[in-house]
Amino acid sequence: MPLTKEQIQIIENTIKESLRKKFQTYKPETSYMPFHHRLLGRDRMALFSFIHSLNTTFGTSIFEPVAETLASLNFEFAQKQYVVGDTISDQAQSEIQHIMNELTIGKNPNKAEEIERIRKVCNKGTMNKLKTVKVDLFVQSADGIVHLFDLKTAKPNISNFKDFKRTLLEWVVIFLAKNPNAKVRSYIAIPYNPYAPRPYERWTLKGMLDLDNELKVAEELWNFLGNDGVYEELLNCFERVGIELRPEIDAYFSKFKQ
Repeated sequence: MPLTKEQIQIIENTIKESLRKKFQTYKPETSYMPFHHRLLGRDRMALFSFIHSLNTTFGTSIFEPVAETLASLNFEFAQKQYVVGDTISDQAQSEIQHIMNELTIGKNPNKAEEIERIRKVCNKGTMNKLKTVKVDLFVQSADGIVHLFDLKTAKPNISNFKDFKRTLLEWVVIFLAKNPNAKVRSYIAIPYNPYAPRPYERWTLKGMLDLDNELKVAEELWNFLGNDGVYEELLNCFERVGIELRPEIDAYFSKFKQ
């Protein structure tokens, strides 16, 4: 089901507000680069610096608020930077380590089985206090299922996959500590496929992640939060906003001309 005109307007407003907020808080690099400035111009260098800054914060600056807005149109509840809790049982931590050890020596990941294993010990043993744990995006559907998303860059570092897996399991068990009977899922979410039109290189994640149940990439992610076909509509929203804000963007960077 396609987005309605009202929903498209809400999403586009979110993109505009997010980008404008980034402009308001952005401080250009103050590095003195005389050759670059003379060759390319200070305005182009400021734009380059802004794009680099935006790339490093696109998840929090743009993707998170857009994902929250899109999910809120289709789910019972959606919130970015949601606090899942601040305690974890020592027996749950031990069980997570057992799971990690098994995966390391070749056991196939099975998220449903892993969740039930940590559910059994989510409140057993000493409850250890943690720093407040937040998830990038919390979504709850009408049937009560909770979905926890960890938004990553398009090309996450392979060396961190073990950390990703542990984080997904810890999020679940921290949530279960307060809601032991909850139906909860956790995912690595990658907003777009940098290898397109070739498929995303899922094999790089194989062995640690249950690819069918712990990974959502590009269309899978956005169509899950919205409806089938939302991914293409979302790209069109970004394009229209870019065209509309182009005069504002040009005016902003024209200040850096000399």
